[in-house]
Amino acid sequence: MNAIALKRERLLAGWEHLSVNLNGYGPAVDSALEQMSKEKVLSRIWTHDHTVWKPDPDEITNRLGWLNIAEVMLDNLDDLQALSDGARADGYNQALLLGMGGSSLAPEVFLKTFGVKQGHFELAVLDSTDPGAVLSATERFDPARTLYIIATKSGGTVETLSLFKYFYNQVEAVEGAGRTGPHFVAITDPGSRLADIAEQFDFRAIFLNDPNIGGRYSALSFFGLVPAALIGVDVAQVLDRSLSIACASESCVGAIDNPAAKLGAVLAELALQGRDKLTLVASPPLASFGDWLEQLIAESTGKEGHGILPVVGEKLGEPDLYGEDRLFAHLRLDGDDTDDAAIDALQAAGHPIIRIRIHDSYDLGGQYFLWEMATAIAGHRLGINPFDQPNVESAKVLTRELVAAFAAEGGLPEQRPVLVDGDLELYGDISADDLGGAMIAYLKNAAPRSYIALQAYLQPGRELLESLQELRTSLRARTRLATTLGFGPRYLHSTGQLHKGDAGAGSFIQITAEDGRDADIPDEAGSSESSLTFGNLKAAQAMGDRKALEAGGRRVLRLHIKGDLQEGLARVIDAVG
Repeated sequence: MNAIALKRERLLAGWEHLSVNLNGYGPAVDSALEQMSKEKVLSRIWTHDHTVWKPDPDEITNRLGWLNIAEVMLDNLDDLQALSDGARADGYNQALLLGMGGSSLAPEVFLKTFGVKQGHFELAVLDSTDPGAVLSATERFDPARTLYIIATKSGGTVETLSLFKYFYNQVEAVEGAGRTGPHFVAITDPGSRLADIAEQFDFRAIFLNDPNIGGRYSALSFFGLVPAALIGVDVAQVLDRSLSIACASESCVGAIDNPAAKLGAVLAELALQGRDKLTLVASPPLASFGDWLEQLIAESTGKEGHGILPVVGEKLGEPDLYGEDRLFAHLRLDGDDTDDAAIDALQAAGHPIIRIRIHDSYDLGGQYFLWEMATAIAGHRLGINPFDQPNVESAKVLTRELVAAFAAEGGLPEQRPVLVDGDLELYGDISADDLGGAMIAYLKNAAPRSYIALQAYLQPGRELLESLQELRTSLRARTRLATTLGFGPRYLHSTGQLHKGDAGAGSFIQITAEDGRDADIPDEAGSSESSLTFGNLKAAQAMGDRKALEAGGRRVLRLHIKGDLQEGLARVIDAVG
């Protein structure tokens, strides 16, 4: 046996835990894999050939650093350990990560999957401009013993820098001027605005990430691994699992046997044939992985009229609740049979199923790479660039204009509701006499094989999440459409690109409410002057995204709850029926 064949055999060992049951779609996937083999797609990806996706190299050749990041990060383990050891020795035992999108989702997965190892940092992730969420974090974390991780690739993310300025002032109020630097850590790209801020304020540490990695592909870089190390995750083992999958996905493993190629071909070919709602079902300990995967797939594929919609956290139902636009992916942890019967029933009913066996939590290191490579391959088959986000800026521009208008006029533009029903105000292109009539009319006009996206500009919490999930279940039962749920402004950095870049058939229900309390955003770190509150910023972001969706021809219904939030949601659920 020659060396290449031997390596191939070793790499494929154990990969029986990725299997697909395509129920009639197999020939299309096999044809795609054969074509990729002829075009040498895998070897071209590994050599950073941008023509795999587009003839123009912009935002492609400088976005492929994730291919080799696990090897690079193995050389940085000492720096991660030094940060954790040094901060703990100085009396810090809490850590608050401030970031959005790719800078926050992987840390959240590590936290929710592994928890905090004894003797390590109590960590939380704050990726919201909701003033209630900001103030709750303020109350939970003691500035005197908290390490604040400021994470943004661009270095200029408005939410992240607003949070930095706010918490900088919290620390300064306790420690005094000139003694704040040791409380802060930056993760960013070289030359960014945050890198300059970190130097100016003498941060404890500055981790400069590989600039050739896009945010949603950065899980195994400093963005994911700095917080993982702080909570005691064995980072070396995470990277080893990633390298195992990377090796199994190398070009010496032909496309037909290559797990990433197979997964990518399934995603793309089924999407092209109408199965474009990727519904993730994960064992409960792995559930948070879906939030990271949601951003990766939505932001990578939702453009140029295409889009694979990730459906995450939707309660499993009977097979007849689902249309012929679904593809199910089951991430099953060894020993967990929670969803086996439901998945088998879906397969028997004719739905295609991807099954991935997860041995333990550290296998997520491999899953990060597997899905990144599969998404890149799906982008090739869809004819899109999976590394850009051309429609994200539209909502940002409108938000900036609204913030400027607020500064000039002291308020945001007023809108008149089309319907007031008790404590509920409805905004949108709809005519009805009451809430029930409005919801029925809105849902009746939803396009077949489309989806309904709930966008909640509210403070995340367990009770609220349960109510919103109940609303999702009611919406699916009435329409048989896929449903998604995102908290604003978090979803803007996740599914927001797909919402504005796909074919445009989605229906959007934006939910807002009165803020019970608010918090000022300092104009500058260390300044007592403030021109904007977090409540103002959140309202501008909600309005900006709504305007961007409407400008793109999307259907948007805004529900504003002025009274008790839970009572208002209960009324909406009843109205949906």
